[in-house]
Amino acid sequence: MQAEIITIGDEILIGQIVDSNSAFISKELNKIGVSVYQITSIQDNRNHILDALEIAQKRSSVVIITGGLGPTKDDVTKPTLCQFFDDELVLDKKVLGHIEKLFEKYIPTPISDLNRKQALVPSKAEVLHNAHGTAPGLWMKKGKTAFISLPGVPFEMKGLMTSAVIPKIIMHYERPHIFHKTIMTYGLGESAIAEKIADWENNLPDAIKLAYLPNLGRVRLRLSTKGIDKERLVLAVESEVKKLYPLIGDIIYGEEEDESIEVQTGKVLTQKQLTLSTAESFTGGKIAQQLTSIPGASAYFKGSIVSYATETKIKALGVPEELVDRHSVVSEEVAIAMANNVRHLLETDFAIATTGNAGPTKGDSEEEVGTVFIGISTPERTFAQKFVMGNHRERIVQKSVNKAFELLLKEILNF
Repeated sequence: MQAEIITIGDEILIGQIVDSNSAFISKELNKIGVSVYQITSIQDNRNHILDALEIAQKRSSVVIITGGLGPTKDDVTKPTLCQFFDDELVLDKKVLGHIEKLFEKYIPTPISDLNRKQALVPSKAEVLHNAHGTAPGLWMKKGKTAFISLPGVPFEMKGLMTSAVIPKIIMHYERPHIFHKTIMTYGLGESAIAEKIADWENNLPDAIKLAYLPNLGRVRLRLSTKGIDKERLVLAVESEVKKLYPLIGDIIYGEEEDESIEVQTGKVLTQKQLTLSTAESFTGGKIAQQLTSIPGASAYFKGSIVSYATETKIKALGVPEELVDRHSVVSEEVAIAMANNVRHLLETDFAIATTGNAGPTKGDSEEEVGTVFIGISTPERTFAQKFVMGNHRERIVQKSVNKAFELLLKEILNF
């Protein structure tokens, strides 16, 4: 079964926003055995929308459209759907009542006629209730193809996908099972891994596909297969995974479907009832940000000190000034002091510290750009390691964040 995604809006095409909606929709469809054939981004233009709908109908069973459902004149999706389906807009009293309640309860500005226009829907459409916003979702059929129109606001789209669209697709369509197994590796590059597992990869069954997903110091190996019998699919993939461990088990740090290493770290900390703090310099709070983006992180993450300036490392973290003078602010000794001190200051079991030169200039250290030290403090020991992360600022930061989580998770698992 094939699906297609059409995103509508000039803001995507000019790079003003990133199309995160398509990634979410694709992932949710894949979970229920629906393969996304194509993703298309188009202008909020009647002719462009009509062309995209006509082409999509010829090749897909389900077409999901996001965007263009706002109350302003430049949002033309609903009138264009009426033209495509030879339909007309009618007032939906339930939608209007929902809009009025939202304004009464949450929105301080008076409701306008433009807002009320959100309750106009194509007469042939099945209305999908949008609990989080004023633009309803729409489900329409032409021939054998279902066209589903969703608002472009991400949290509204996600709510409709999970509460209405996915259950409805499951109810109305027979789908194959799609099974993925992702192996997370750290510390070895894509080509080096490929060389180590070449014989294993060459002997994979035809039905199982392997994908390498590298990302700044980590490589995820995803095995995918699809078919009718889910149990057989799982057993076949698990059998191949077992053969992989003797080859690269030393760099495998877990298995996941959609989980990042920070999610895994949080789960292990929660299970072991341990706590974490961070002291960040050149990473600028990025480690803390990735931790706090996880619901429930307050159970194990106690806080961070972003000591970007040398002065802050000394005054806020208590790093001895003579230590900085003797070894430089970018050094193993300073990273160790930062990690150890923040762990005691915030009274946590584990701590991460980062200090380094991300560029473009060297700052308060003579170390070359790309040189970083990552400190880890545990109940048993505090240590720091030196890494050279290249010469691109963004790459240096993200590779260092990834490496910090790798070092931390290893210590927590061994504790």
